[in-house]
Amino acid sequence: MFGNRFQDINLKGDLFGGVTTAIISLPLALAFGVASGAGAEAGLWGAIMVGLFAALFGGSSTLISEPTGPMTVIMTAVLTSMMAKYPETGMAMTFTVVMMAGAFQIVLGTLKLGKYITLMPYSVISGFMSGIGVILIILQLSPLLGHAAPAGGVTGTLAALPDTVSNMKFSELFLGLLTLGILFFFPKEYRRYVPAQLVALVAVTLLSVIVFDTQDIRRIGEIPVGLPSLVIPHFTADQFTTMVIDAMVLGTLGCIDTLLTAVIGDSLTRKEHDSDKELRGQGLANMISGLFGALPGAGATMGTVTNIQVGARSPLSGVTRALVLALVVLVAGGLTEPIPMAVLAGIAVYVGFNILDWSFIQRAHRVSVQGMAIMYGVMLLTVFVDLIVAVGLGVFISNVLIIERLSREQARQVKAISDADEDSVPLTDSERALLDRAKGKVLFFYLSGPMIFSVSKAISRQHTSIADYEAMVLDLTDVPMIDVTVGLALENAIKDALDAQCQVYLLCPNEQTRQQLEKFQVLNLVPAENTFSFRYEALKSVVKHMETDEHQENAV
Repeated sequence: MFGNRFQDINLKGDLFGGVTTAIISLPLALAFGVASGAGAEAGLWGAIMVGLFAALFGGSSTLISEPTGPMTVIMTAVLTSMMAKYPETGMAMTFTVVMMAGAFQIVLGTLKLGKYITLMPYSVISGFMSGIGVILIILQLSPLLGHAAPAGGVTGTLAALPDTVSNMKFSELFLGLLTLGILFFFPKEYRRYVPAQLVALVAVTLLSVIVFDTQDIRRIGEIPVGLPSLVIPHFTADQFTTMVIDAMVLGTLGCIDTLLTAVIGDSLTRKEHDSDKELRGQGLANMISGLFGALPGAGATMGTVTNIQVGARSPLSGVTRALVLALVVLVAGGLTEPIPMAVLAGIAVYVGFNILDWSFIQRAHRVSVQGMAIMYGVMLLTVFVDLIVAVGLGVFISNVLIIERLSREQARQVKAISDADEDSVPLTDSERALLDRAKGKVLFFYLSGPMIFSVSKAISRQHTSIADYEAMVLDLTDVPMIDVTVGLALENAIKDALDAQCQVYLLCPNEQTRQQLEKFQVLNLVPAENTFSFRYEALKSVVKHMETDEHQENAV
C-alpha cells in the first residue's frame, strides 16, 4: 500500500524534518484559514489532514502537503460565492466542493493523466500563478487595514478600498506592516534555524498584547479543542454544475501545484516521484479534509525544500509533521487566541508576494514578446475574470503560436527536387548519379521529421507542377509519424500524379509511418513493386523503368 517510500527512513532527518516543517506550517495554516473565511481551525486541520494522508498514500517520499496560497485563493472565491447565495448551507456546500475536487484528483491519477497535467507553456503557468499571488495580496488589504474582507472578491475589495482607507485602524496597520517588515528583512543566516513567519507571529503577537488593549485589536479568538465535526455533503440541483466546475478548478490547480513541487523535490533528492500515485494520494487527502471541514491542500514548495534540506528522506517526516500540528491543536489551542488578524494578513500578503513569478517577470520581455504578452494576459484574466478562462485562453493562444512556428519549420522539411545538383535533400553520390540519369524527368519529393496537419499546404504547393514529370519518388524515410491531414494530403499528391500519367514510387521504411499510411489506405494507391525501403533501390528502379521506356520508344 505504501510502496517502497518508507524503505529510505532516516530517523533523525525525518523526525527533524517533521518538527521543522510543522513550525513553518503553523503560521501559514492559521493565515490561510482566516484568509479563506473558513476560520483558523479549518486551516490547521487542513494542514494536518492533507499532510498526513498525502504522506501516507502519495507518490513522493519527501513532499510536504498543506493548504497553499493558490488553493486558498480558489477556496476563498468558492466559499464567498456559496455563502452569499446560501447563508445556511453555503459552508457545507463549499466543503462538498473540496471533496469533489479530491475525487476529481483521484480520477485523474487512476486514469494515469498525471504526466499531462503540467504540459502547458511556462508563460501560462507563470501568468496564473502570478495572478493568484496578486489576488491573495488584494484580498488581504482590508484585513491589513483593520477591517473584515468585504464581499465581492477582488473587485469588491478594490471598490471598497477608498472607504477602507479612510476608516483604517492605525494600530492594526502598524501590526501588519511590522509583520511584513520582519518577514522581508529577517536575516538570512537566522532563517536556517527558525522560520521568519514564526518569529513574526510570536513577536508581533506579544507586542500587541503588551502595547495595545485587547479590545482594540481583532484577534483569532479561541480555537475549539478536539477533533473537527464531520461535514455532511450537500448540494442543490441548480448549483451542481457550478460546484463540479469549481471542484475541477480546485482539483486541477492542486494537481499543478503538487506536481510542480514534486519535480522540484526530485531535483533535490535525485529520485523520481510517481505522478499518478501522488494525485491519488492528494485526492484522498483532500476528500478527507473536506469531510472534516478543513481547507484543501497541495504540495508546498517551501515546506518540501526545507524538509529535504534538513535531512528528511521518507514520508515519516510528513507523518511526524501532521502529528506535531495535531498535538498543538489538541493541547495548546488556547495559545493561538491572542494572535491579531493583521499579523495573519501580513503573513498572507508575504506569501502572495512570493507566489509572484519574479524571475520570469524580470526577464520575460527579453525572452519573448509573445510569451510576455501571454503571461500578463493570463495574469490579468486570472485576477479580474476567471482562472478557467485565463488558463484556457492562454493555452489556446500559446498552442496556436507554437503550431504556427512549427508550421514554418516543418514546411522547410517538405522539399521537391529534380536536379541532382541541389543540396537540400540528403542524397549520397551514387543516388545523385542515378537522379542525374533521369534528366530532370523525376520529381524527388522528400519529407522529414514528424508531419502534422500544418504542413499539408506545403505538400500541396510542392507537387503543383507534377504534370511536368514522368515519375515521382515520395521519400518518407525520415518521417517518424504523420497525422490524418498529412495522410490525406499525400493521398491527393499521389492521385494527382497518377492522373497526370506520372509513375509513383514510395519510400517508407518506418514501420509506424507505414501502419499509418495503411490505415489511411494510401498504400493501396501505390503498386507493391513500386514500394521500397532504400533510396538507391527506388531511384535505380525509376531510372531503369524510364530507360526501358525510352529504349522501346526509340526502337519504334
